[in-house]
Amino acid sequence: MSGSPERCWLLLGASGGIGKEVLRGLLDRGDRVLVASRRGVSPIQHERAVPVRLDLSAPDLGARVVDLIAEQGLPDGLIHCAGINHFVAAEGNDDAGLAETLDVNLRSALVLTRELLPGLRRRDRGTLLFVGSTFGSIGYPGYTAYCASKFGLRGFTEALRRELADTPIRVRYVAPRATRTAMNGHRVEAMNRTLGNRMDAPEAVARRLLRALDGRPANTFLGWPEKLFVRLNALLPRLVDKALRKQLPVIQRFLKQGASS
Repeated sequence: MSGSPERCWLLLGASGGIGKEVLRGLLDRGDRVLVASRRGVSPIQHERAVPVRLDLSAPDLGARVVDLIAEQGLPDGLIHCAGINHFVAAEGNDDAGLAETLDVNLRSALVLTRELLPGLRRRDRGTLLFVGSTFGSIGYPGYTAYCASKFGLRGFTEALRRELADTPIRVRYVAPRATRTAMNGHRVEAMNRTLGNRMDAPEAVARRLLRALDGRPANTFLGWPEKLFVRLNALLPRLVDKALRKQLPVIQRFLKQGASS
């Protein structure tokens, strides 16, 4: 947003396809970005892109966030793009994968919010944006752990937004549909092509996310007919059950490919 004062964002997940494009957009509009990652590197070298080390799976994540605020100052907001996604049958969810999925996708959002909120309340402004998923509203075969984490994230942001309704702090939730990023992998892309599921470019998702930062809607759902299915699943879940039942043989075929590889 040209002409707006420079703001500072804590960005998670900048190494992914969507996160990198978000980072590029924030820098283009003149903002400063604390680019958090496990290794403490930024995918884009820029004087306003400040790499910081933050392991979202660490048991002492809260203490690390406190240290980060002390070193870099309190950001104007959080953009949580980080995510872990495993396409695997329910019985294939091992303990390590479950822990990482829940820590990165859900627990980190709660911990970061807990540590940032006191300062944002004192400042009396701020924005907390969380990237969810269509699968945070629709349970989908092969994504039991991922859906659990994203359903949880959607519930968290809804409760948080209502808890902060009497403050100027804004809570935003953006739910993309399938996106063409490395997180999905060739097997999932092949399955989506077979099923006729559309996949968005990360640049398009990032543009919508950046608009959501300053927009009025609390929730942004991307993609058609995915937005329709989100509503149908809430009101008439049996219709979605029937549609996914038809897709199940194809989904199971690609799940078996992963189990045998």
